[in-house]
Amino acid sequence: MITITSVPEAVELARQGRLTLLDVREAGEVAASGTAKGAVHIPLGLLPLKADPRSPDYDRRLAGKPVAVFCAAGARAGRAVALLEQFGHEAVNIGGFGDWCGCGGEVQRHA
Repeated sequence: MITITSVPEAVELARQGRLTLLDVREAGEVAASGTAKGAVHIPLGLLPLKADPRSPDYDRRLAGKPVAVFCAAGARAGRAVALLEQFGHEAVNIGGFGDWCGCGGEVQRHA
């Protein structure tokens, strides 16, 4: 178990490959601003299907590591964390994408 207490700590753990970053914003938001480098993008509305290990649509990228979740400002990330925990994932809300960027987190843009 990894305890993440700050966004800078999440940035460093992501650089080390010790956690999975999950962006739960909508596709248009990600297209407009990019996302954290290496992040898995699953909009919050699809997360119940993608986070349930019993679902045929389960996204295996969520398995094996703690999941650090972000959205635009943190509210959706909080809902996502609660959902992930219901399905047995270790998850933490790291706030908004701006928090990630402000702490030096790498960004990848989509063409």
